[in-house]
Amino acid sequence: MTAAVRVEGLAKAYVDGERRVEVLAGVDLVVEPGEVVAIIGPSGSGKSTLLHLLGALDTPDQGRIEIAGQDLARLDRARAAAFRNRTLGFVFQFHRLLPDFTALENVMLPGRIAGQDPRRVEAEARRLLVEVGLAERLDHFPSQLSGGECQRVALCRALALAPPLLLADEPTGNLDPESGELVFKLLLELARERSSAVVLVTHNPALAERCARIFQLDRGVLRAFSSLLDQGGAGSVDLALSEHGS
Repeated sequence: MTAAVRVEGLAKAYVDGERRVEVLAGVDLVVEPGEVVAIIGPSGSGKSTLLHLLGALDTPDQGRIEIAGQDLARLDRARAAAFRNRTLGFVFQFHRLLPDFTALENVMLPGRIAGQDPRRVEAEARRLLVEVGLAERLDHFPSQLSGGECQRVALCRALALAPPLLLADEPTGNLDPESGELVFKLLLELARERSSAVVLVTHNPALAERCARIFQLDRGVLRAFSSLLDQGGAGSVDLALSEHGS
């Protein structure tokens, strides 16, 4: 079976004035279909940079990225945009819903962009929103929804086309604990149903512990953890909790 994610020797640096800042230094990563992995690390360690590269939003200086069998280096800008729509789902800390679209219209958007049959797209969007408990909110605009409801809509939108890979950047970081728990459980359940791999960036060690594997990104290097609590107890948890950026 083709891995959902295969990364080899990934390197990325930026120039800040006269200083060259190495963000990623030879990152390797394999994620299987249906697997949920967590990425933790201190602020500025390159977590968001890694997600942008996996999402074909940026290009590496060195290394190879293969998503669902597609070598990203072979995609031009137009094909990369089509690939993102068809193959990737994105969930961010802030929902990024279109304010003039209803919940239903927001979830329908990926399918409409992909040119799918409108009736089929609407039926799938309705089904997803009902599944996450928003049956009575289909025609509400984002301004009429709570933060947790908006994030549930964003999750439905990300999974509308059953993408092989879901990239989640602090998806519960802007929510209260109860809403965050609900969104995280739904993310796991919906991803499992669709066999979507998930790469989750989080500062929450309790959420990270519930993923299949945990990786720490620090000083450009990605290291596997068997468990946060196995790596020095409170010290590792304190490191994760100290994150406020990527």
